[in-house]
Parts: sequence; C-alpha cells; structure tokens
Amino acid sequence: MHRAPRPHDLLRLAPGTPAFADAPAWVATALARAPFVVVRRAPRIGDAIAVGVRGGTRGERFGTWIEPRWIDALLSPEDLHARAPDSARAALPAFALLRAVAPIIDARGLDWGPAGSAGFELASALPTITPDSDLDIVVRTPTPLPRADASSLFDALSHAARHAGTRIDVQLETPDAAFSLAEFARANLRVMLRSADGPRLAIDPWAAT
Repeated sequence: MHRAPRPHDLLRLAPGTPAFADAPAWVATALARAPFVVVRRAPRIGDAIAVGVRGGTRGERFGTWIEPRWIDALLSPEDLHARAPDSARAALPAFALLRAVAPIIDARGLDWGPAGSAGFELASALPTITPDSDLDIVVRTPTPLPRADASSLFDALSHAARHAGTRIDVQLETPDAAFSLAEFARANLRVMLRSADGPRLAIDPWAAT
C-alpha cells in the first residue's frame, strides 16, 4: 500500500487470507463473492486495521480487524469516482446521480468519491446498488470549508438528487474525523463529529482534535 488506509477505503483481500474469528457463516460466502472489506472508523489493535464486511442484506454487517499483510490492494473513494458501472446498471438512480454530481463537486476543486453501495459495486463489480439505494459521497476537506460554500454545495447536490429521484448523503472528511455536509450547511449549529474515539459535538470541525 502506498499510504495508510483511511475510513471508507475498500481493501481487497489477498488469496489465502485466513477466516475471521467469530465471524457468522454469511461472511465466508460474502468474501467468496467479492473479497473486499471497508475500513471502519475505529481504533487499530496493534498494526491491525479496523474493517467491516458487508453481506447480501442491510442487516449483514460484521466488524473485525485485519493485519496489513493480508491486503492485496487499496481503492479509495477518489479512485472510484471516475469508474463507470456496468452499462446494464448505469441507469439506476444512484449511478445517474453520481454522474450528475461529478461536475458540481469537481468545479469546486474538492477531492471526493463514492462510498457505500455505489463504491462497493464500482470496486468489486458485484451488483450491490438497488433502485432504492441512496448515493453516499465522501468529500475530503483537509482545510476549512466556509459554511457559505458548504451551503451552496449542499443546495446544488440536493437539487441533483431530487432530479434523479433518490437521496444523497455527503460526509466531509477532515484528517481526523468526519461530519455531515447537511448538518454543516446549516448556519450557527454544532455538528456531530465522528472520530475513531467516538462521536462528539463541535462548532469548528477543523479545530476539534
């Protein structure tokens, strides 16, 4: 890996990766279909990285840790935003919305990419998006984003989502934590900041350490 994994990164497991201890039966089946895990926002245990396995239903989620030696490749949301889904699935609302928001976010010079179901499908080629799926987006904000700019971005993305007939959930990522664009776009409110140490309220997410 060229850098340390960050939350939302997808990690492809190397052949021969040992089974996760205490994993429910569906985990082995899920990893046989698509050997990818997603980095979770949780403390490391030694060198091991906190990851999650997704199954075939919303209720099938398993959190665990993995040693870096079992990681074959790393795909970040930024690596995925230019990928195209299978042509037979490109018209699904979440993928249509992904195409619509790309020029909106790119015009602001922000690094970003899809996460959640869209990111997983683009990484693994396993059909994951459904007609009812939201679009999850990660936007990197290593330096403060003015609230006025956040509000303008939120309005533009919300308009695109309404036009596509689905919903969008945008997480702004600082180097140490994440928070919702929808919350931050509302003036004079604290936001729920999510870090590896747990959630807390903050007025200035970039000053909260």
